[in-house]
Amino acid sequence: MTPGAIIALAIVVFATSFLSGIFGLAGGLILMGALLLFVPVASAMVLHATVQMASNGARAFLWRRHAHYGILARYLVGGALAFALFAAIRFVPDQALVLIALGVMPFVGFLLPEQLAPRADRRFGSEICGFISTALQLVSGVSGPALDIFLIRSNLDRRAVVATKASCQTATHLLKLIYFGGLIGAGFGDVPPAVVVLAVVLAVLGTNLARTVLERLSDAQCRRWMKALMIAIGSFYMAQGVHLYLTR
Repeated sequence: MTPGAIIALAIVVFATSFLSGIFGLAGGLILMGALLLFVPVASAMVLHATVQMASNGARAFLWRRHAHYGILARYLVGGALAFALFAAIRFVPDQALVLIALGVMPFVGFLLPEQLAPRADRRFGSEICGFISTALQLVSGVSGPALDIFLIRSNLDRRAVVATKASCQTATHLLKLIYFGGLIGAGFGDVPPAVVVLAVVLAVLGTNLARTVLERLSDAQCRRWMKALMIAIGSFYMAQGVHLYLTR
């Protein structure tokens, strides 16, 4: 990697971890799209899993008192089933499919009618969430918007949503790392190990600095900013993915 590319990657990792630390979302979407500019899809998945495990793991630790561990345990059951399915077929998506999937996901939660929206605190809700989220992670690299559908409508405050989501995401990114790094055999591409370590450190730093901002926001402010961010990011990735398909 060139020095310019390393600096750009470092800035993106720090900024997206800070953003995720505040809202519990959007950062992973932006980071995945950025990584596709540097390395092939499979390597981007490995890098994304490594950085996001650090970011989400730090966030899960910081807010551990607020996490709903019953939801996490049930989520892992669904995640294990999805991982077993993908391990059997060894599917690796192309870049256009990843971008379109990234673009579609933010709109799913907004378009789904309230009466049909699943909730993680209902019967089988967490198990279904774990299966869907893990499947989406292995197709697009990101599952945050899908997880939001199950968590935001549940009876959890903003701290519990961020803490529980971070715990679930840490587990899912670990499954993604095992899948692409172990079963598929992908590495970090052209990104040197030292840069990967730097990215992990910056991810943890960004997450820690975001805590003060989250404490100052109300639940209403968080939800309003979440919606605006997801619509903007989803539209951007959808346009990129469609353009890539049409220009092949």
